[in-house]
Amino acid sequence: MSIKKSIAAALKQNLLPGLVLQCFALAIVLVYFFVPASQPIYAWFGVLKHDYGFAYAFFATAFFGGFIPFIYLWATKRIDSSQSVLALFLFYVIFWGLKGIEVDFFYQLQGYWFGYENNIKTIATKVAVDQFIYSAFWAAPTITIPYLWVEHRFNFRACGAALNKSFFLERIPTVIFSNWLVWIPAVSIVYSMPQDLQIPLFNIVLCFWVLILAVLNKK
Repeated sequence: MSIKKSIAAALKQNLLPGLVLQCFALAIVLVYFFVPASQPIYAWFGVLKHDYGFAYAFFATAFFGGFIPFIYLWATKRIDSSQSVLALFLFYVIFWGLKGIEVDFFYQLQGYWFGYENNIKTIATKVAVDQFIYSAFWAAPTITIPYLWVEHRFNFRACGAALNKSFFLERIPTVIFSNWLVWIPAVSIVYSMPQDLQIPLFNIVLCFWVLILAVLNKK
């Protein structure tokens, strides 16, 4: 499949779920700013993140990005019977836990560079660095390649053989485009939140995004 066809397929597959997800994230932010009764709930998550830092990022992201999607895949019998359920469970939880620490560090780095002001210039700058540098050149490849490894049943040799020209010229660009389609609006919403609430909101969006991908894809 050509890169144009791959991107067109990604657009067709991800546009509507992406819009639903973005509306959901926006609703969370609007509730935070305009529904005073919700403040204790948000404050509780903010305190947890502030008190436990990277430990919170690891366990929360492992739970929302790894544990919940894995339980869904297992409960709906979408896991290949030839694969080790325990190995897949450990992969999902540990992989996303480590990604949570990475994203938390990146968000803090962005805050150090650009501040935490809730204005268009600051948010736009963070979104640009996030999506067109961090996500395009690091996050997308370092998520796609481990998942390719899982597809090949944790076989390093088979995974290495799959890292061919087509993978880098078609699959990675398609992943990057799909990522932009959903996460440019999503991280714009995330960066509008206070520092200690950015990772909790990221976790919720991530959870629904991974679940949507699980529903859309047979494998």
